[in-house]
Amino acid sequence: MSLSRAPRRTLLAVGVLTAALALSACSSDNNGKSGGGGNTNFVTNTGGVSTVAKGERTAPNDIVGETLDGKRLDVADLKGKVVVLNAWGSWCGPCRAEAPHFAKVAKDLKGQGVEFVGLNTRDPNKQPAIAFEEDYGVPYPSLYDPQGKLILFGFPKGTLNPQAIPSTVVLDKEGKIAARSLMALDEKKLRSMIEPLLKEK
Repeated sequence: MSLSRAPRRTLLAVGVLTAALALSACSSDNNGKSGGGGNTNFVTNTGGVSTVAKGERTAPNDIVGETLDGKRLDVADLKGKVVVLNAWGSWCGPCRAEAPHFAKVAKDLKGQGVEFVGLNTRDPNKQPAIAFEEDYGVPYPSLYDPQGKLILFGFPKGTLNPQAIPSTVVLDKEGKIAARSLMALDEKKLRSMIEPLLKEK
């Protein structure tokens, strides 16, 4: 079908998605700034981690799909645990830099009520992403999101949504968006996003 015959809705969606992914180019920004705009209720500290007070958090939209190993995963099923969502791509240098830290923390906290889920994006086929996970010993599943639809539509407007690759969003035990970083994380910063949520009643 020619572009001139493509439905306008499809063209608009493709245009929005293309623009969003252009903005989400591999980020190594360490200046601690993060976007959001509008009347948001979150703050960013000097370490570049944005947080939302418990009473002001919102739940993500549906984040569900097929993992790299072909299984179905619905993030909503993990409610009751702290969930770390990490948007990454095998092509991304900062993603490679943070991968060993994520693998270590995921293994350390596995039995403590923490689940990790990757959001693999912009890998046109699964093989490079699977090889990435094998190389870094990633012990948790990743949803395969080559066009970035889960990243773009999985988070309500005005919330702490992933805006770069890599990005990390942490959900509290109620399944609500509690923290976000728009840069590669080391073990210390990653734990600083998770541990306060583990202590919440």
